[in-house]
Amino acid sequence: MLYVVDEVLGVTVLDNIMYVVCAWSSTICLYNTDTCSPIDAVIDVEGMTDPQDIVVCRDDRQLYVADRCFLTDWSCIWRVSCDDHSYVKWLSTKSTTDGFAVTELSLTSRRLLVTSYWSGRLRQYSTTDRQLLRVVELPQCVSGVRHGVESTRGTFVVCHQGTSQDQLHRAVSELLTVIIASKYTTRNVLIGYHV
Repeated sequence: MLYVVDEVLGVTVLDNIMYVVCAWSSTICLYNTDTCSPIDAVIDVEGMTDPQDIVVCRDDRQLYVADRCFLTDWSCIWRVSCDDHSYVKWLSTKSTTDGFAVTELSLTSRRLLVTSYWSGRLRQYSTTDRQLLRVVELPQCVSGVRHGVESTRGTFVVCHQGTSQDQLHRAVSELLTVIIASKYTTRNVLIGYHV
């Protein structure tokens, strides 16, 4: 059995290598999944200060790491090559004024879904060209989003705090975009509360 003695905040696997990020660290630790042992090499990402999550895109063999720094009030996403360990600050929220600080990531095909606990919205980016594909506004009853994923049906499943019944309830809900034909508007609706 493998034990990592640190505050692990994100884990992802590609081939037989597990990539691990820990709080307040600039390194990504590598482990062999067959032997459950550490690999001697680590990926040192100069400038990364407080990684929060990590995901891997199997199509382009790139890691995406959510990093936030409370001291400077900004967050970013690092893109790190699994092959040569090169890295780049791929996306920064330093210039946003809406309180969007990256906390969690999920990936479906080449679409990176970015969660911000405090903002009340999800953002989805293309991993091929870094373009913002959509902003998913959450209902006002949602006071904090822990994690979000895109389903195979194109809906979003979110783990959150705040329901229409109680602001303190925690729930997992599916978010649908509803098109109201008579008004030609769209709105997001949470369905399927599970407390």
